[in-house]
Amino acid sequence: MPWLCRDCFETGPSEDGVDSLCPDCGSARVIVHDELNTLSIAHIDCDAFYASVEMRDDTTLEGKAVLVGGKGGRGVVMAASYEARKFGCRSAMPMFKARKLCPQAIIVRPDMTKYSVAGKAVRALMQNTTPLVEPISIDEAFLDLSGTEKLHRASPAETLARLAYRIEAEIGVTVTVGLSHNKFLAKIASDLDKPRGFSIVGTEETLAFLDRLPVSKLWGVGKALQRKLHADGFNEIGSLRTCTEDFLVKRYGSIGNRLHRFSTGDDNRRVNPEGNRKSISSESTFSDDIRSPEDLTQRLWPLSEKVAARAKAAELSGRVITVKLKTDRFQIRTRRRTLPDPTQLAEVIWQTGAELVRKEAQGDAYRLVGIGISDFSPAIYADPLDLGNPDGGRVKVVEQTMDNVRARFGAGAIKKGRGFQSQKIDRTSR
Repeated sequence: MPWLCRDCFETGPSEDGVDSLCPDCGSARVIVHDELNTLSIAHIDCDAFYASVEMRDDTTLEGKAVLVGGKGGRGVVMAASYEARKFGCRSAMPMFKARKLCPQAIIVRPDMTKYSVAGKAVRALMQNTTPLVEPISIDEAFLDLSGTEKLHRASPAETLARLAYRIEAEIGVTVTVGLSHNKFLAKIASDLDKPRGFSIVGTEETLAFLDRLPVSKLWGVGKALQRKLHADGFNEIGSLRTCTEDFLVKRYGSIGNRLHRFSTGDDNRRVNPEGNRKSISSESTFSDDIRSPEDLTQRLWPLSEKVAARAKAAELSGRVITVKLKTDRFQIRTRRRTLPDPTQLAEVIWQTGAELVRKEAQGDAYRLVGIGISDFSPAIYADPLDLGNPDGGRVKVVEQTMDNVRARFGAGAIKKGRGFQSQKIDRTSR
């Protein structure tokens, strides 16, 4: 059976298959699989990305429970190290709950500029490996390595193992790889053996593999649909194959088509370098409700910087700016504006969002504000020179200069005045 060592990259033909240890270097990180040399669709996911970057930059955090996120009473965990996950902490969990589960956890405030730089470096290594890279977020992507054997003089599996090694050695974060014959299965495979894992799902084992997985693993199955599926007796993915596609569509709506296709391991989506991302956004929940439009717009500034950093990392720009507000009664209000040209500048995103907030905030109390961009174009079309707005060029140059300083010296190296005002609001609201 074909095998590959992930540490020395030694490989062997089927007649030289190994049981557990690499015969060349003695490593236990050996992959053995019938289809090792024939599969080419991969999903790569950075391990606890934000926390990993923080531990990379502060060695005193290594081996400790680390939570990245807001420290306030309504703060949310953005990333949890694997040491913290042992206590049940996870991303998107309220910070107060994570602190109860793991009181010894070290909480680190997020630095989106730093994460953007690291994510962009990971993306560059991926794109040096294959032009067919489809970003999913700042820290994960699909890759199609079909036809790269001659270029790299190696099978896709070996090329992926070498890529994982380079990311860890050059950028300082680890990744987990899932390799299969389509995107759906590659994504599931990458979640099987974290961190620093490498899992394979071959064509011959697809149905048996899906038979034992819970329906929650299906893309698009949220908690509500999961409850409905369980109530109907569908607990494992394989159980859906007992029904026709027509039945599943009639029972669950349009998602029934996907349930049927994925239950058989069928996914004909191609790895699309353009991606299919619909929006980039960031939001903040306040420790205390806010009524003042001025305070709300100040809170909008660091969120606008995060959105801009993510857009730049993804090499995207957006024409539609959307503001989200949640009242103290949990009513959600959204307002949007379409710009003449796409942007990825924090200043433009903030100014547009601030106008929308001032118009909407007329005395109600709000517990959350958010901002995002959509209707994407490639970054090369972002913020063109407008002779009718001479200040536009200056704004772009200033922000590019600030980005360069932050990339070299860190996110806190330079800030605009309103950034310090936002920090002051944060301190007084806790």
